[in-house]
Amino acid sequence: MARYITVGSVSQYPRGADSAARHDEAAAFLQRAARLGAQIVAFPETYHHTGLPGATGDHAQELDGPSLRRIAQEARRNGIYVVWPLYTREDGRIFNSAVLVGPTGELIGAYHKMFPTIGEIESGVTPGDGPVVFETDLGRLASVICFDLNFPEIMQGTADAGAEVIFFCSAYRGGLQLGSWAYLTGVPIISAVLAELGQIVDLSGQVLAESTYEGLITRRINLDRRLMHMDSNWDKMDAILAKYGPKVSIDFFTREGCWAVGSESDEFTIDDIMQEFDLEPRAKYFQRSRDVRQRVLRGDG
Repeated sequence: MARYITVGSVSQYPRGADSAARHDEAAAFLQRAARLGAQIVAFPETYHHTGLPGATGDHAQELDGPSLRRIAQEARRNGIYVVWPLYTREDGRIFNSAVLVGPTGELIGAYHKMFPTIGEIESGVTPGDGPVVFETDLGRLASVICFDLNFPEIMQGTADAGAEVIFFCSAYRGGLQLGSWAYLTGVPIISAVLAELGQIVDLSGQVLAESTYEGLITRRINLDRRLMHMDSNWDKMDAILAKYGPKVSIDFFTREGCWAVGSESDEFTIDDIMQEFDLEPRAKYFQRSRDVRQRVLRGDG
């Protein structure tokens, strides 16, 4: 069934002169986002201490430290999920983390940057172990951080782990990589960066919203939607429309040879549609193509 959520991100270099002022900035953004209908908002990488004096270890906090306590308070006040990035300290190790806080102020969990830069590692940051996907009432949510975007094993691995939305918390913008990874994984990506031009990117790779000076962007997206290749599926489109009409959405991405279909009804899910009309998922089609190629190369016909 249609599963619409309203996502948001904040993209700007922090303006506050100290950590407390930056938490006040974040509080103002969260209030505005909630009034715009956002259910979850992400902030840029290490937002509350970027540019402040001191070594990396000086800024690292426990998961029950003052930064997360303040953000939990604001999440609870506004009834909103928050992706809050910061350096964390756990069991004597320092991580570059994105922490998910729930709308009642509960700590849901933390993702640790899997590929800190060499400079970060030399400053004492420990790499994370692997992708983390959180089950929430909004859907299956995940984060990646900055340099992670350059590594296929992280981006594809996060999608393969079941992520329905990926939040990219970063110091750099991501640019064309965001659209490429959204398209390749079939997962929407929401970026929050330490500059302008944060983006909300559709699973097709198209940019749905982009921030400039205002910092905050929001957009309503449907998570019950799939991107498929036209081969083997194209001839089924009219039969789907004949039965369900506007209860489904269909969007064409002809340049890429793909189309997206989604449920716009409470009566069925997109998985129901795919099963009923024997729609072939893109990944399955590509694997079938590999198998056919290998069979021919082996001389099996």
